[in-house]
Amino acid sequence: MAAEFQVIGKNPRALFTLKLHRGEGMLLLGMNWKTAAPPRDFSGFAIEYREPGGDRFFALKNRIAFSDEHGSVTSATLSSRLSPFQKFRWVHFPRNAEMPGEFVYRVTPVFMNDNGELSYGEAQEASIELRRETFPGLLNVAFTRGFVSSQAFVDRYGADTLPTLLPENADEGLRFRPTHAEAQEALAWMGFEARKAILGVLDEAVADPDAQVRVVAYDLCEPEVVSRLKKLKGRLKIIIDDSDHHGMADSAESAAEALLGKSAGKANVKRHHMNNLQHNKTIVVDGPLVQAVVCGSTNFTWRGFFVQANNAVVLRGSGAVGPFLGAFDNYWRYDSVKEFGKTESSEWMDLGLEGIDARVAFSPHDKKRNALLKTIAEDIGTTTSSLLYSLAFLYQTPGAVHDAIAGVTLRPDTFVYGMSDKKVKGRLSGIDLQLPDGKVAPVRPSALTRNVPEPFRSEPTGLSGGVGNRMHHKFLVIDFDKPSARVYLGSYNFSEPADTRNGENLLLIRDRRIAVSYVVEAIRLFDHYHFRVCQEEAKREKRQLNLKRPPRAQGEEPWWAEDYRDGRKIRDRELFA
Repeated sequence: MAAEFQVIGKNPRALFTLKLHRGEGMLLLGMNWKTAAPPRDFSGFAIEYREPGGDRFFALKNRIAFSDEHGSVTSATLSSRLSPFQKFRWVHFPRNAEMPGEFVYRVTPVFMNDNGELSYGEAQEASIELRRETFPGLLNVAFTRGFVSSQAFVDRYGADTLPTLLPENADEGLRFRPTHAEAQEALAWMGFEARKAILGVLDEAVADPDAQVRVVAYDLCEPEVVSRLKKLKGRLKIIIDDSDHHGMADSAESAAEALLGKSAGKANVKRHHMNNLQHNKTIVVDGPLVQAVVCGSTNFTWRGFFVQANNAVVLRGSGAVGPFLGAFDNYWRYDSVKEFGKTESSEWMDLGLEGIDARVAFSPHDKKRNALLKTIAEDIGTTTSSLLYSLAFLYQTPGAVHDAIAGVTLRPDTFVYGMSDKKVKGRLSGIDLQLPDGKVAPVRPSALTRNVPEPFRSEPTGLSGGVGNRMHHKFLVIDFDKPSARVYLGSYNFSEPADTRNGENLLLIRDRRIAVSYVVEAIRLFDHYHFRVCQEEAKREKRQLNLKRPPRAQGEEPWWAEDYRDGRKIRDRELFA
């Protein structure tokens, strides 16, 4: 049971089902009523959890409450036993997710009578282990938190603290030093598992005196990364992108080139941009003590670590190191499509991870010989159950993948939930959400302002990384609930430039545990930004956000009515519970 990544509650007396899905430092709880529909006085779910070895349960808290007889809503955050969650799924970040052993979750249905009094039904319980590494010693998926605009950030560090934590622009990155009194704690919280995983691999490389390190960096302005690279001295070879502003003399990338040229030697630092961008974000460590690879969407920048939603994957072993070392050597040797597209690096290669079906291919590909975009689109078209995606620049790159996603979205029996950034007045500052009901919900900059409705508090915006592109993932998950579950991920933007012009890495992993990890990340991001849409609607309509009481008057509906009427929302409930 402890090693399972999905666990179900087994109380036959409970009126609902419960399923836990293991994420990375988080988990998704899915609930569903066993009968055709809940009773009309059902008012939501109370969720509690107990840490490994603990002797008591802690109730998750809800920021939304029932209004009182005067229509007012408390500004306090209440226990979900008093303010139940009116949702059939919920993502939770345990305080001590790295603790060894099982976390126990208890979910209880809450009911409300005509006098507004709450009562409680039979609970479901389930236990799950939330160990840090996805596959210990082989593969670890890690995410940044991506929530500088959130009530959690405000609660911890305040609404006006970003200038004390982050530089105003990337070119100041290597010189900037945080002044916030809790800067180290705040940056660790913001960077979440991805920052820790990336810096951890670099620390291992520094500690292994015979390890050779190869890095390809698109953006490079994060001083904790650069300081570790400097310690490697001549054991480091690095390629840094020089496209557009990166190639300017005053860019952070040019400053990093100068610093690393002194420590590693100028001959070990190369600048290029292939036919468009050198867009990889990879670290390869090849030594007698450490053989590891870092890849994914996380740029080595303040924004990449602390503002954007990003993922990083750490691979272990010689089977994984080999393809990435080969790709580095080919990038070092060739800086154009014509030459690189003929190398073995541009073909799918097995990563040699025992028990995990994982392959990697590097761009740019030759359009006529080994381009991948069309085959990815064809694979998306074979989706039978669910498609979840978080794809930066999807709406800026029309083509085969965009069209394939649109086609799957039209299928009424397929669950599709996705998000991408959206240009607003020429800036990448908005987000579009593809909702399970088939609608697209735009999250515009106005939904990320300080003027949020009660009982919520003002949040950071407009300063020190608070504007611009916040969603930087490049992943899609096909049929996560099936044996054929698979994930595409990497630095690859699922566009023609990514396929045939840029330097990129793309991984295809066929494994349900990894698919579920990405699905939990997808759901927590989608729900976070979908709630922004609800906040914006409440602000526009000049109303407070509150929990819905059971229907009393004729024509009123319970809070869950649409979840049992809309076909896609029915699919949503059934898929996760």
